[in-house]
Amino acid sequence: MACLSCRVLPEGAGAGLWREQDCRSGGILSSSSSPKTGSRLVGRGEIANENNNRRLRSCSWIRGGDFLKNERLCVVAAPPGLALSKQHSRKVVMIMSVKATETSKILIGSGGAVLEDVPHLTDWLPDLPTYTNPLKHNPAYSAVRQYFVENTDVVAKDAVVNLSTAGDGIHFRRAGPRDKIYFRPEEVKACIVTCGGLCPGLNTVIREIVCGLWTQYHVREIYGIHGGYRGFYSRNTTDLTPKFVNDIHKRGGTILGTSRGGHDTTKIVDSIQDRGINQVYIIGGDGTQRGANLIHEECKRRGLKVVVAGIPKTIDNDIEIIDKSFGFDTAVEEAQRAINAAHVEAESIQNGIGLVKLMGRHSGHIAMHATLGSRDVDLCLIPEVPFYLDGPGGLNEFAKQRLRENGHMVIVVAEGAGQELIAESMASLDKLSDASGNRLLLDVGLWLCQKLKDHFVKEFKEPLNLKYIDPTYMVRAIPSNASDNVYCTLLAHSAIHGAMAGYCGFTVGPVNNRHCYIPISRVTATQRQVNVADRMWARLVSSTHQPNFVCYNKFVQQLHKQNTLNQADEIESYVVAEISKSAATSPSSSSDGNGNGHAKRGNKEIPQMEISNRR
Repeated sequence: MACLSCRVLPEGAGAGLWREQDCRSGGILSSSSSPKTGSRLVGRGEIANENNNRRLRSCSWIRGGDFLKNERLCVVAAPPGLALSKQHSRKVVMIMSVKATETSKILIGSGGAVLEDVPHLTDWLPDLPTYTNPLKHNPAYSAVRQYFVENTDVVAKDAVVNLSTAGDGIHFRRAGPRDKIYFRPEEVKACIVTCGGLCPGLNTVIREIVCGLWTQYHVREIYGIHGGYRGFYSRNTTDLTPKFVNDIHKRGGTILGTSRGGHDTTKIVDSIQDRGINQVYIIGGDGTQRGANLIHEECKRRGLKVVVAGIPKTIDNDIEIIDKSFGFDTAVEEAQRAINAAHVEAESIQNGIGLVKLMGRHSGHIAMHATLGSRDVDLCLIPEVPFYLDGPGGLNEFAKQRLRENGHMVIVVAEGAGQELIAESMASLDKLSDASGNRLLLDVGLWLCQKLKDHFVKEFKEPLNLKYIDPTYMVRAIPSNASDNVYCTLLAHSAIHGAMAGYCGFTVGPVNNRHCYIPISRVTATQRQVNVADRMWARLVSSTHQPNFVCYNKFVQQLHKQNTLNQADEIESYVVAEISKSAATSPSSSSDGNGNGHAKRGNKEIPQMEISNRR
């Protein structure tokens, strides 16, 4: 629903606040007429302001709730920096910090609370009938008091707020079963696809989606898409039943296979439409979720009754908003095994160093939590904290000190740490990327091993006994532990309940330990990184007593300058050698009594030293 108006916004309009009496039509709530952004459908209804004559562009519209003396408000979200056009804008100014997208749905509640809502089938199919949720007659659930979630239930993004602003802030729609659903069980055709890299718990999520749809909603047509996104248009499907997926949670990987890339929105939606699929469950990381959002938008543009639900997957735990991603607990637990092995190796030999490389392309959550859980780690290197090797406060100095004190040390490094430093030291930066668009990383583990060995041999004339362990693929491929199995079940069931209730274009996940539906564009906007100003990182530094590398910028500048000088020296040497070779073979060249070669410019001889200086 939206405020039906007789006028439309001017081109390039920003944020605006309109009351019902501002509309010529009297503020009638309507479920017809749809404004467009360019050529793309963004919602239902049109909103007027005092400036007329052009259609809404570059913005999204939303409907407000009871707020400001119970006046019903319509708010248009816009890029930051544009002022609201009416009075009483103070309460909604927080919307300006939210990036407006074509699927934005923001509602304002009492006290200034902001709900970032997710799309619903009725946004473009307003006359859909509803059906009674079969869970009402399920003896396992019917006895639960208040089992169904109210449509007004929301989850606050921030659990800790100031007393003066309590009730304000961003909220998300709470996940869970609704009293009414928008699909008859016998008409549901669901499919499941896994994309991206492996992660503990993938098979558990697949199993629980299948079993949840089958046992809770009596759905009988569930298909598995093989090989990631390209499987929609290049592979056959597999029928999934509770019997088929019964024990897959005990295995690592994914029974459906996976791949990177292969996303072709038109081909995928054509396949969905041709197969008659109306529920799509997509399991993957931020790149996969962006693809899911494109699929949702295309289904919406075509007016299809298709729900797209995302289950976020990243072993690095770098998805924003949600508390954590599935598989993370298992990864930390398995990483500890590698750290324990490195510690045993290091303490069993003189000058022993155990170096463990863990996953963490852009964030060091696994490395940080594994370090805190182990208490055997002396140094933890993550992408968020740049480090350097030589000089005061550097890694080499710290390693020397720790070896003198303890006779051994353990280093944990995330795979994305030190990339700029490696690139500077190698005078190159590899900008190749994989099929998902992720930049290929330089191997910080092997590089750090060689640097440490070279330094100790050169400075201390004694060998370093370094043991390097890279458990990356062992961690990715194992089955999920008990904690992650429970978590995967909750994610799968929340996704099922949301899809049956007609919500779409959402990602499911816990926020402050309460599962909710989050717009896909929200979780893919930024990546979560370790907050090095937070208490958790302070606890780690207090545990390891590692340096904070405050001189990093100065060190890198010196290294860059040295690399520039080295390159200049190499060029000069090459030029001199080439000139000498040319002079030795040329009939117009001569040599003085001291053997210094001369090149001629006309009838004038030029010594090689002069040539070198001129270069």
